[in-house]
Amino acid sequence: MSDEFMTAALAEAEQGLTEGGIPIGAVLVHAGRIIGRGHNRRVQQGSPILHGEMDALERAGRQRAQIYRASTMFTTLSPCAMCSGAILLYGIGRVVVGENRTFMGEEALLRARGVTVEVVQDPRCIRLMEQFITEHPELWSEDIGECPS
Repeated sequence: MSDEFMTAALAEAEQGLTEGGIPIGAVLVHAGRIIGRGHNRRVQQGSPILHGEMDALERAGRQRAQIYRASTMFTTLSPCAMCSGAILLYGIGRVVVGENRTFMGEEALLRARGVTVEVVQDPRCIRLMEQFITEHPELWSEDIGECPS
């Protein structure tokens, strides 16, 4: 079932790329059902915060605390500090990461705070990000908060 949810997150990432954005997707899953799905919409909406995980949380809508605590976030890329903070804030107990080779987010922080983090190194996620970074290095640098020299 995990592969089904990572495939859904990957479909979100591909949708973001089709829209001219950064190909990172996420789904929030509770009781075996996707309750929120999203992709990085920073470019499309001119937003400084709409990363894939943030978009999935936004689209899940307001949930009771016990729903978040019993949910899993599937994301195509290791979560950055902002997204990790939201995961911690809402008490999401498990995160499944598609890949962390192209970007290592705050996995250590999540683990230190009791979140189960599973990294699957999905070749589809790796290939998508490597190609995007090669083709759009300036946009990638902007998204991860680096200033190009």
